[in-house]
Amino acid sequence: MAKKQKKQPAQAGGTPATVALTAAGTPFTVHSYEHDPSHPSYGEEAAEAMGVSPDRVFKTLVAEVDGTLTVAIVPVAGSLDLKALAAAVAGKRAMMADPAAAERTTGYVRGGISPLGQRKKLRTVLDDSASAHPTVCVSAGRRGLEVELAPGDLASLTDAVLAPIGRG
Repeated sequence: MAKKQKKQPAQAGGTPATVALTAAGTPFTVHSYEHDPSHPSYGEEAAEAMGVSPDRVFKTLVAEVDGTLTVAIVPVAGSLDLKALAAAVAGKRAMMADPAAAERTTGYVRGGISPLGQRKKLRTVLDDSASAHPTVCVSAGRRGLEVELAPGDLASLTDAVLAPIGRG
């Protein structure tokens, strides 16, 4: 069964992520699609549904670096290099955060965690491969909803450090 995809102009309202983008005056496009709960990967599902290369669709992961929650934004086509993430924030050790802690702290559910509009602003690292693209897609704050924006805007709005934290 083909998934429906709608491309919509940016608008006020919606999720905390789209509200934050609108409030900042940042240009963005919302992409929505029908989420399939049986799909094995939220990010790959988004790329397939939108017809966008997986190296332009980024997943938002929450890790702990030396006990501090840290957001890592990496292409869905690869994985997170935990050692590189720790190094990017001058830490020693990184591990994936407890999913419940990630949800509680960001205000989003797993598979829909956006780097934008989080309940508590966490330090953020964006994989430097994002800068190779005019726009990238990240979760808009719920499963089946993505926002497309310039990587520079994403980095600026999240106060992200750019570093090579993804593995292909």
